[in-house]
Amino acid sequence: MTSSQPFDPNAALPGLDAQASRDLAILSEGVRPSPPDDRPLREAVEASLTRYFDHLDGSNVTDLYAMVMAEVEAPLLASVLEHAQGNQTRAAEMLGLNRGTLRKKLKHYGLI
Repeated sequence: MTSSQPFDPNAALPGLDAQASRDLAILSEGVRPSPPDDRPLREAVEASLTRYFDHLDGSNVTDLYAMVMAEVEAPLLASVLEHAQGNQTRAAEMLGLNRGTLRKKLKHYGLI
């Protein structure tokens, strides 16, 4: 997989502290199905958001949903595409997306 600007899981997003950014980037590593009682991914996201809110110290936040989704979607797409060995059709099937939608998202994040 090549791109002009590879995804950097250690880069902080505006409005998100570096630790929370790294924690959310855990999605780019070792994504696997989990039994209902074993949810390390959910726990990592919850812990990251808790730290994020603590860091805000009462300040207002807007567009949190969009910010979190942007942080999570890029490493998810990169990991699935890598797992599919660059096969976009297979990656789209794994994600439950139309191949055209996947390509649009990959371009948006500079992954193709």
